[in-house]
Amino acid sequence: MELFLGGCYQGKKEYVLKLHPECKGQVIEGENLPADWDGMIKELQEFENPVINHLHLWIRKCLEQQTDVELLADKLLETYPGLIFICDEIGNGIVPMDALERDYRERTGRLQIRIAEKAERVERIVCGISQRLK
Repeated sequence: MELFLGGCYQGKKEYVLKLHPECKGQVIEGENLPADWDGMIKELQEFENPVINHLHLWIRKCLEQQTDVELLADKLLETYPGLIFICDEIGNGIVPMDALERDYRERTGRLQIRIAEKAERVERIVCGISQRLK
């Protein structure tokens, strides 16, 4: 399992595909990943080396559909230990007024922590340049 973090439009996906050329054509966009277990399995089974890009958008989708994102994420991490995740850093200390936005930022951050704990590699990408964290 690998996790790549960074701000919007910092070259994360390009960096990952350069590092893992075998993953070209294997990228699943977070906003297109189903927010239910059966749908996720069906989508992921189509790929040999899946990369989930924009993980944060999948988290938002789960929250909007009132899906238990933590339960789905736990099952995902257990079932697919070789996944590669790409996720934007969101919030950066700014606390939104809207409760859903606060919940979204908190859950995204906490899920990033859980993935990072399990991941063999964690990198932060800024301006297309990687900083290895783990």
